[in-house]
Amino acid sequence: MPQPFNCIILGAAGRDFHDFQTFFRGRPEYRVCAFTATQIPSISSRSFPRSLAGPQYDADIPIFPQEELPELIQRFEIDFVFFSYSDSPHETVMHVASLVQSYGASFVLLGPAQTQLTSNKSVVAVTAVRTGAGKSPLTQWLVRNLSRAGKRIAVIRHPMPYGDLEKQRCQRFATEADLDRHQCTIEEREEYEPYLELGQPIFAGVDYEAILREAEPEADVIVWDGGNNDVSFIKPGLSITVADALRPGHEVQYYPGETNLRMADVVVINKVENARSADIQLIHNNIHRLNPRADVVESDLDIFVDDSSLITDRTSLVVEDGPTITHGGMPTGAGFLAARRYHAARIIDPRKFAVGSIAESFSAFPHIGSVLPALGYSEIQVQELNETINACGAEVIIDASPAGLAHVIRTETPIARVRYEFRQRSGQPLNEIVEQFLSE
Repeated sequence: MPQPFNCIILGAAGRDFHDFQTFFRGRPEYRVCAFTATQIPSISSRSFPRSLAGPQYDADIPIFPQEELPELIQRFEIDFVFFSYSDSPHETVMHVASLVQSYGASFVLLGPAQTQLTSNKSVVAVTAVRTGAGKSPLTQWLVRNLSRAGKRIAVIRHPMPYGDLEKQRCQRFATEADLDRHQCTIEEREEYEPYLELGQPIFAGVDYEAILREAEPEADVIVWDGGNNDVSFIKPGLSITVADALRPGHEVQYYPGETNLRMADVVVINKVENARSADIQLIHNNIHRLNPRADVVESDLDIFVDDSSLITDRTSLVVEDGPTITHGGMPTGAGFLAARRYHAARIIDPRKFAVGSIAESFSAFPHIGSVLPALGYSEIQVQELNETINACGAEVIIDASPAGLAHVIRTETPIARVRYEFRQRSGQPLNEIVEQFLSE
């Protein structure tokens, strides 16, 4: 029998594990010698469990920092390197490809035909061209509308398995107790909490074949809520992709966001109220050039504050959604807009108060404005976030993290919770497009 091809999967605790499950597991002609990790702190200290890898593996598969890639290619005599994470500039992807090839290996991007699962239910997928474009508010709006129409919904979320991978193989969240039981990070809570507030269970984990089969009996419709700008893990019957009017041009500059744009049945240009008309038109032109068959609608995220009087004339610390403000590239978010709208006396710059990995994040992402990203990928990082918040001496915390900081930090400072909801402004009503798809 010929020797298998030695492979490395480059990932960030998400698509990398899915690609392994759908393409590599049970294929003896390939042997994954290692994963690498990037974007998410602390995930390179783990390994991928043998129990999830399948019978051809007699040990856990190690995970290394991506910075060690050249040495790993040589150590394991690698034939193929598979790029399996998202929200990367096209130029970065090709720099990685050039590095891989300079050490003699081949560089591979797996496509939907090799990695998408097929459901026996109708599937609506919501993806984006960049992190923080507004996928989840749109998905939550969609779930509310489908529920009102009497449909049973199963929401499946892009993976965020930052803990014990065996325990996170197949997860269903329906209550706050489920979040606590699974020891969810702030990033996980940000995505799951809004659905629980709607009374809507949500599925996630590592093994998406098992996740999909567990979700299907509960649903008439499967709704995929994507992460970053990744491609849906489940083959959709209706594909909705969100573009960001505040980041014009990014829809054709990031991987695999451009893939989503080209595959979309509907493209939603979001956040148009605060965007320049020329930027909105640029996005329209790019959509027409790359995907002229797509329906195009424009929308906004309406901002609501639970108690806006807490903000007015007070010194405020703004805490924003972590991924949007870090690798998503946005300097500020909804919390900063709320601080301005409700006339905060002053917005505190948290940099000089930041400690540990929180301080490191400001160095790693110098584009961040006078806001604090809600980072909490580990218990230690949550403690550092808590320490940073309390050191700022704010009169009020403006909390625009979707999960709500009150669940994870300890502070005596009042918290003004910011929420945002999807609102369509132009184009054929999305609910009509979805209804038409389901009726067909």
